[in-house]
Amino acid sequence: MRLFGRRDEPAPDPAGGITEFWAWWAQARPDLDAMVAAGEAERLAEWIGPAVLVVHPSLVWEIAPGLAAGQALVVTSAGDPELRPVAHRWAAAAPPADASWEFHPSRKANPHAMDLTLDVGGYEFALDKLVLGLRVPHGRPRVDVVAHHPIFTLLDDETRTEAALLALDWLLGEDDVARWVGDISAAAYQPIDAVPAVHLPGVVADLASGYRDEQWALLEGETPSGARLIATARYPLRPVDHPLFDQHIAITLPYAHRDAEGLPEGSSLEALRDFEERLAGRISRMDGRAVLAAHMSADGQRVLHVYADPVSEAAAHAKELVVSWEEGRPRVDVAADPGWIAVSPFLT
Repeated sequence: MRLFGRRDEPAPDPAGGITEFWAWWAQARPDLDAMVAAGEAERLAEWIGPAVLVVHPSLVWEIAPGLAAGQALVVTSAGDPELRPVAHRWAAAAPPADASWEFHPSRKANPHAMDLTLDVGGYEFALDKLVLGLRVPHGRPRVDVVAHHPIFTLLDDETRTEAALLALDWLLGEDDVARWVGDISAAAYQPIDAVPAVHLPGVVADLASGYRDEQWALLEGETPSGARLIATARYPLRPVDHPLFDQHIAITLPYAHRDAEGLPEGSSLEALRDFEERLAGRISRMDGRAVLAAHMSADGQRVLHVYADPVSEAAAHAKELVVSWEEGRPRVDVAADPGWIAVSPFLT
């Protein structure tokens, strides 16, 4: 498995770069197949690297064994939420997989991970010798991992951490690492409660089983001015579950009836619930192209945070719905937010 990327260069337009990449791929495919057949890995890198660079200079790519095809071309954001939509749009524009090539926007779990060995710093890094200390903090939908391998005593912190991260991607797949793994550290010495790495997928599957149904969390806080704030957010809330939803739609609804702390009550509370139900109805008819992530109420207004695929009509639906709002002047603000920064306090 070969891993390539990144360069700190000005980013091109991803949409144009994606189109250019696949046009190049169609022309270069016979030569690329010949390089694979001849085992010319370095030459393959010289061809594919510049083509991926055109999509975005900070994407990481690698060629890995395919799940069904002979090999997979993986172009990934390597955990960068700002780049995840670019990688997924690249994969969505790919030609159909065939016997030779398949295409993925993130590393997939390798079913033969425990048989893998690679060179790390001149030492053999065999996954069957990797052990993990695992801890699930109370109330958190994540497992914290402390990784140890016999060669870690011979490596610097950065190198062993990179090796541990790659091993987790092989064991779980990159997306499930983003979903379910919390703090990650690579230790020079074995944790007291360490278990063989082969058990990690089972632990994660058990954790994930508790979050199959839709759940919401109710949170309280204060605004910068000290006013009470009530928020409701999906739980868990993670951009990795909606990789193409990089358009943020903030719907601000002022309400007329509020209590002494500025929170909605009476007919205003009923009107807000009715609006949210109508919004949810619109979203449900959009073929999974938008999601209501959270809403917050404070100081006489509620802000609903919707994330959507920009090619959807979610923003148009929001602007149509607010026309019917009668308690003050509503507002709809639309902006690109691939990292879900607007709801970052609620991300889990």
